[in-house]
Amino acid sequence: MTEKIYDAIIIGGGPAGLTAGIYTSRAGLTSLLLEKGIFGGQITYAEHVENFPGFPEGISGMELGEKMREQAAKFGLEIISTEATGVKLQNHTKIVNTNDGDFSCRALILAGGSNRRKLGVPGEVEFTGRGVSYCATCDAAFFRDLPVAVVGGGDAALTEALHLTKIAGKVTLIHRRNELRATRVLQDRARQDPKMSFLWDTTVRAIEGDEMVKKLQLTSVKTGKTTVFPTDGIFIAVGFLPDTDYVKGLVKLDETGHIVTGVQMETSVKGIFAAGDIRAGSGKQAIAAAGDGATAAIYAQKYITENW
Repeated sequence: MTEKIYDAIIIGGGPAGLTAGIYTSRAGLTSLLLEKGIFGGQITYAEHVENFPGFPEGISGMELGEKMREQAAKFGLEIISTEATGVKLQNHTKIVNTNDGDFSCRALILAGGSNRRKLGVPGEVEFTGRGVSYCATCDAAFFRDLPVAVVGGGDAALTEALHLTKIAGKVTLIHRRNELRATRVLQDRARQDPKMSFLWDTTVRAIEGDEMVKKLQLTSVKTGKTTVFPTDGIFIAVGFLPDTDYVKGLVKLDETGHIVTGVQMETSVKGIFAAGDIRAGSGKQAIAAAGDGATAAIYAQKYITENW
């Protein structure tokens, strides 16, 4: 374990974590951010973000994430690409275990966000990367002029589907309900897109193929009848699971695994805060996550001032 004790360690480099890093670093706190993946978090999968203030013409999610990272680094935030695997307490000190050693801090901000939820059906694991995808921005080019399916009915699913209509031959949205949960503007765009079609009250039972995906086994929610649906690809967008396995038993979680916080983003452990999609009650939007990150940073600084 390194002898250095940071004022603040932030786990997660999405909008919540990067905003927290901007605030703690700008306040003069020695700050370290740990990120295991792409800086920007889930927003980097968005081809075009048009609801983040300050960008009237919109901005790509990847570019927005990079701008946040640059701004945080400008104020002196130290950044390490590594995965947090656990957190231990040693009196008031928080010790973060990572793949690259242990790091200590006075205040800890958990902003690790969420991972994409899997369907959990036969063929999903076997065909991942061979017709099964969780990111249209990443993989749409492999399906040029081919028929594909998108599973889900929320904002993420429609965003994926609308991106795919620019490249794929035909896009079929498969949803277990008979109406969409996405925002109205995305629903209107999807319904007006000539390449889009919808399968309502339907779930995926299995994913099949040979070297690549060739068909889906679908089940009607209403009748229980199973049908075969030919497709060259399936994009899964059925929600997210909070990345909280490494803090189970440390901070209080709700029944879905999200971290329970108060209005100051404080968790059940003094000196540990949570921000963004990882916490219960999150707005699941980049701007809401950024607000959480700022709040967590402000009260982390207050905690340090009062307790160290």
